[in-house]
Amino acid sequence: MFFSVKELELRKAHFDVDLPPGHLDFSDNHLKQGGPLHAKGEAELVSLALGEIRVQGFYRVAVNADCDRCLEPAEFLIEKKFDLFYHPESSQTTVGEVHLDAGETEIGFYEGDGLALNDVLREQVLLDLPMQRVCKPDCKGVCPYCGQNRNTSICNCRVAPVDDRWSALKRLTIE
Repeated sequence: MFFSVKELELRKAHFDVDLPPGHLDFSDNHLKQGGPLHAKGEAELVSLALGEIRVQGFYRVAVNADCDRCLEPAEFLIEKKFDLFYHPESSQTTVGEVHLDAGETEIGFYEGDGLALNDVLREQVLLDLPMQRVCKPDCKGVCPYCGQNRNTSICNCRVAPVDDRWSALKRLTIE
């Protein structure tokens, strides 16, 4: 779905969509859309002179990714409300570093004569993923020595702490 500025001048655009798995491309081999993404909301033109578009709504999706601890596939359910503002890229008149106020960090930019809903949803899913993706809170991860998944079996590796600060003294000889 595409929100055209010309169409938004006339009326708000309402959306209630279900995007099938694989519809959103996350550009990451380890991140896949695990189920249909359901999104519902509206887009409106807030300021005709500035071309500012406001998109607000709700989405729900299951995302498949590898667990950061044990590297096994895991599913993460994300349900979020969003309220976003987008300005045309041409409204950004300065070049180089610019000081932004706290409110300005929440503004996105679009190119051309509108904004694609898929781009908005893709961005929101990526931002709403947990920073550390673990299959379960008590995931034990993999053994750093043999690489075995500690959730499925117990390895016999002995983890002995090594303190390299004293390694230079081992080479010292006393005469």
